[in-house]
Amino acid sequence: AGAILSSFNWPENPGAGQHDMNFRSMLVSAVMAFAVLTTAGCSVLRDQETTGAFIDDTAITTQVKSQMLGSPEVAGTSISVETMNGTVMLSGFAKSTTEKDAAERIARGVKGVKTVKNQIVVRP
Repeated sequence: AGAILSSFNWPENPGAGQHDMNFRSMLVSAVMAFAVLTTAGCSVLRDQETTGAFIDDTAITTQVKSQMLGSPEVAGTSISVETMNGTVMLSGFAKSTTEKDAAERIARGVKGVKTVKNQIVVRP
C-alpha cells in the first residue's frame, strides 16, 4: 500500500503538510483494516459461525498435521488435513491400515477435535 500511496501525486498546499500526513495515515489504516476484515471474513463464506471458529479450526489443523509429521507411524506428507467447526477430515493415501488408523488416532487426540472423518485410502 505504501508504494501506491507514495506514487500518487499529492497536491501541494502550503501549511497543510500536517493534514496531508494525517490523511495519508488514515488512508493507510483504512486500507489495512479493510484487508484484515475481508480476509477474516472468508471464514463466514466457508459456512463457519465466526472468525474465532476459523482460527480454532486452523489451530487444530496445524496441530494434527504437526503431530503426523513428527510421528514415525504416519507419512504426514501423504495425508491432507482439513478442519471445519471442530470436525477433522483426513484424506490422502496410507501404506497400510495401521498407518490409516494411526493418523485417525493422532487427530482424535488433539484438543478441540469433535469428530474425525477418515477418508484415507490404503494403497500398498
